[in-house]
Amino acid sequence: MMKTISAWIVVAVALLAPAAAFAQSSDAAYCSALAAKYEKYLNQNVHRGIQSQSLEARSSFEQCKAGDPIGIAGLEKALRNAGYDLPPRS
Repeated sequence: MMKTISAWIVVAVALLAPAAAFAQSSDAAYCSALAAKYEKYLNQNVHRGIQSQSLEARSSFEQCKAGDPIGIAGLEKALRNAGYDLPPRS
């Protein structure tokens, strides 16, 4: 019985590992798209003195530029608050 359960666990992990890797790469790509949109619209406005930049937005931007998807929520919030549509998430 234990061998059967262990075998199923191995099969489940083998099947789920590629899905987890895809989700991570998908998150990284989405984060990168958010950072690009933020830089194009909001970050440029900051340099022109049009709009102030929150610490959360700046931190999220830097995280996404570094490839860390933890910045997704902050960039989504900043873009939405500024009235911009979010890029498609695949």
